[in-house]
Amino acid sequence: MSARTKARKRALDILFQADVRGDEIATILAAEAKRAANEPARQASWLYAREIVDGVIDNRDAIDEQITSFAKDWSLARMPAVDRALLRMAAWEILYNDEVPAAVAIDEAVELAKEFSTDDSGSFVHGVLARIARAS
Repeated sequence: MSARTKARKRALDILFQADVRGDEIATILAAEAKRAANEPARQASWLYAREIVDGVIDNRDAIDEQITSFAKDWSLARMPAVDRALLRMAAWEILYNDEVPAAVAIDEAVELAKEFSTDDSGSFVHGVLARIARAS
């Protein structure tokens, strides 16, 4: 598993935890930073995970607007929390990170959706992200 794939998984964990538990992202990030500092194997993935989470925080309103615009008949509140976190994470990569091709961001999010969410989530996540990528 590549460092960026691990980072996406860590970012998903952070965004999901904050959403479901209602925890402050800053508190979760501080705990993850401490864990990464104590476990050198986590350092490589930590930096990009942090970049993703910070990017989602900084651009959340614009990202949520894009997701809502392209998620046909689905409000953010109606989506499973995992899908919501995945869409925010991948939308940030598509819209704000020129280093990651949109196809890679979409593929990685779809794989995570298949692993961690519902049977229909992979195709749902793919459809929303593909529409965001085409529009950007």
